[in-house]
Amino acid sequence: MSQPKTNVLAVTIAIYVATFVSAIEGTIVSTALPTIVGNLHGVALMNWVFSIYLLATAMVTPIYGKLADVIGRKPVMQFGLAVFIVGSAMSGLANSMPVLIFWRAIQGIGAGALLPVSMTIIADIYSLEKRAKILGITNSAWGIAAVLAPLLGGIIIDKLSWHWIFFINVPVWLITMVLFQLYLHEPKRLRTESIDYLGSFWLMLCLLSLMLSFQVLSSQPIRWWGFVGGLVISGLSLWLFIRRERRAVDPIISLELFKNRPFIVQNAIATLINGYLMALTVYVPTWGQGIHGVSASVAGLALTPNSLLWVVGAFATGYFLARWTPRRILYFSLSFILVAGLALALLPMKAPFGWFFVITAINGFGFGIALTATTLTSQRLVSAENVGVATSFNTLGRTIGQALMVSIFGIILNTGMQQSLQHHPGTSMAMMNRLINPQTASGLPTRLLPALRQVLYNGLHWVYLIGFLIVVLTFVINRLDHSDEILGNGAD
Repeated sequence: MSQPKTNVLAVTIAIYVATFVSAIEGTIVSTALPTIVGNLHGVALMNWVFSIYLLATAMVTPIYGKLADVIGRKPVMQFGLAVFIVGSAMSGLANSMPVLIFWRAIQGIGAGALLPVSMTIIADIYSLEKRAKILGITNSAWGIAAVLAPLLGGIIIDKLSWHWIFFINVPVWLITMVLFQLYLHEPKRLRTESIDYLGSFWLMLCLLSLMLSFQVLSSQPIRWWGFVGGLVISGLSLWLFIRRERRAVDPIISLELFKNRPFIVQNAIATLINGYLMALTVYVPTWGQGIHGVSASVAGLALTPNSLLWVVGAFATGYFLARWTPRRILYFSLSFILVAGLALALLPMKAPFGWFFVITAINGFGFGIALTATTLTSQRLVSAENVGVATSFNTLGRTIGQALMVSIFGIILNTGMQQSLQHHPGTSMAMMNRLINPQTASGLPTRLLPALRQVLYNGLHWVYLIGFLIVVLTFVINRLDHSDEILGNGAD
């Protein structure tokens, strides 16, 4: 009996739905968080609702990538979806912040399969040029989510309760599982290797310790012993992981990948650019609310051009891949991010808020090309049997970049504000917390508002200056790329 063929359209729809629900869920949780914290009385733990999700996702992403290559894409995707469904349902039933944080970790473990395995499936069923277009379509889910999520989140919270932001995931994910089960068909893989469980353990411990140590940096006051201790454990775990992988018959991440300089260059750029993206998505709304006094929804809309132009950039990537070398594509795309980054670093405090719509649009176009190109090039630079590992490695780098840089940018902002507060008598960090929320800012003394806005601007200025230097660093790293020698000057 012949192997049934994959229904490409149905599988693509399943991937799009999974991407869209994942994108909108994250934004809705942000919208609902003040309500959740008020209901569960956990303001001291609120940061962990997001952090634990990222930590869990980063830990398991490379494991899923290897499993996708060894046992197949479909069983790994179905397992990830099933875990995510359980985590969502139980998060909705949570009656305390510690319980919610635990089930958010389970959600993150499931989510670790979604992005890398989805992109691996796209690599399996589409040619290179079509692949870029499909990634553009799936990336449009993030743009649509950016517009719809705040509205949908508000409706769910007002008409139902915050619990339903998690419950609503369950039926959608179940339908997605059915689509994958019925329409995704792949040849059976003869599994002759054993899974490298010890290597997986050391890798997860390394990533967990690294990300927890940087999470400590976001606490006030900073517990430096926790930061240093986390780095020590992470470094020791990394050494044990490398030692294990050199001996393993079938390593979880082949060390041969690290000898592939173009592959490492592509992923280093993806990591840095995703880290810089946090400066945009986290602090542009902060600027809008704290300095311009606009509402949270209006401040969030300033990021919409970034999402929409991201889609345009992703679509354009297929055209560039057929004609340019990867290094030239990255120089072109990074130039847009560099220009926008410089504009943010130099933007005066009294600049009209409308400038952010222009800047985020320029950034979005550059991000769309750069991150799509690094993903596709990473897949092309490895053998077919390592596409899953390469894709998960790319996803892991992007997740780590975001998780680490959001902590570093937080330290930069707080340090910049603390130094600036010393030059403005009568101001305090407590006032800064009230300033960032337009609803509480109205209760601040009118005579202090200009000084407080100046303090916030000074902190944000340092964030965007460091962000600009990160983009400059990507140009330097891109000079090391010689993937054109492997791939040629155009498409395969």
